[in-house]
Amino acid sequence: MDATTSSSHAYIANLIDKYGDMIYRLSLTYLRNRQDAQDVCQDVYIKLFRHMRSFNDDEHEKAWVIRVTINTCKDAIRSPWKRWFLPVSDDLYSITSNDQFDVVSFVLTLPRKYRLVIHLYYFEGYQGNEIAEILNLNEGTVRTQLKRAKELLKTKMLGGME
Repeated sequence: MDATTSSSHAYIANLIDKYGDMIYRLSLTYLRNRQDAQDVCQDVYIKLFRHMRSFNDDEHEKAWVIRVTINTCKDAIRSPWKRWFLPVSDDLYSITSNDQFDVVSFVLTLPRKYRLVIHLYYFEGYQGNEIAEILNLNEGTVRTQLKRAKELLKTKMLGGME
C-alpha cells in the first residue's frame, strides 16, 4: 500500500468515525427502514471515498456529508427495488426512554419533507438558514416546513385532546 492509499483510507476512516452515526440516523429518518439505511450508509461511504475533497472547516464538511446522504437516500427511493411501505425500525437514534421513543415514532409518521427538516433542526442542530442551504431551498420554505411539522407533531401527539 502506497502513501496515497494509506492517507485515503485514513481520511475515510476519519469521516466514518466523525459522521457515521449521523449518516445512519439521517438515512433512517429519511427511509424509515434499517436495511435501506444501512445500504445507503455503504453507498455514502463509497461516494465519499470516490469524491474526496478538502474543506475550509468542519461545518462545510458536515454539510457536504449531509447533502451526499440526502441525495443517496433520494436515489434509493427512486430505485425500482425500493419497497414503499415498510415497518419503522425500533433502534432509531439512541433512545433511552419511552417518551423519546414516542416522540421519534411521531416524527417518523410525518411526510418526508417535514421529517427531514425536523431531523436537521433538532437532531443535528442546524438553523433554518443552514438547512435551507443544505437542502437547496429558500429559508422561508424551511421555516414554513418547520412550522407545519411542529403543528402536525402537536396534533398527532395530543391526539385531538384540545
